[in-house]
Amino acid sequence: MYMLKMKDILDEKEKILHEVSEEVTFPLSEEDKKTIQDIIEMLTNSQIPELSEKYDLRPGMGLAAIQLGIKKRYFVVVHEYEEGKFDNYVLINPKIISESSEIIYVGEGEGCLSVNRDVPGIVPRHARVTLEAYDEEGNKIRVRGREELAIAFQHEMDHLNGILFVDKIDKKNPFKNKDLYREI
Repeated sequence: MYMLKMKDILDEKEKILHEVSEEVTFPLSEEDKKTIQDIIEMLTNSQIPELSEKYDLRPGMGLAAIQLGIKKRYFVVVHEYEEGKFDNYVLINPKIISESSEIIYVGEGEGCLSVNRDVPGIVPRHARVTLEAYDEEGNKIRVRGREELAIAFQHEMDHLNGILFVDKIDKKNPFKNKDLYREI
């Protein structure tokens, strides 16, 4: 059984990570369907401590196709909403259609499977977002995210536009305007 490994994920040094991904056409190719299933499996396993250790995975909640060198507009988020229970979000050609005015940030800092180092600083994100996208069958869907799920959606949307979270941290003042936002 093949499983995605950490080495399959491109490092932040790779120039393609700063390129804008291209719209996906339907029906999805068999290759894309398999890639999506592989991502779901890897992200799920990465969040289960025993499996994360067994397969040498860094815990991750989301992965965009571009992080595997596939320049297509889709990403997967596997959200553990309760211990050992996961919701899978496969969003193809997603667009953010609404966002809250409230801004939040991850207190211990955002992470990324393509960034293999700790990066101190805050990344301001909307506390709530609504996205429109397509599912694997090409049906239009609408999903809402709050708090950490909203952050994951925005983080992955950035990947599709060639932006890494480290690009959003103020280099001179990594904790700039921290008091204006709510920490989660």
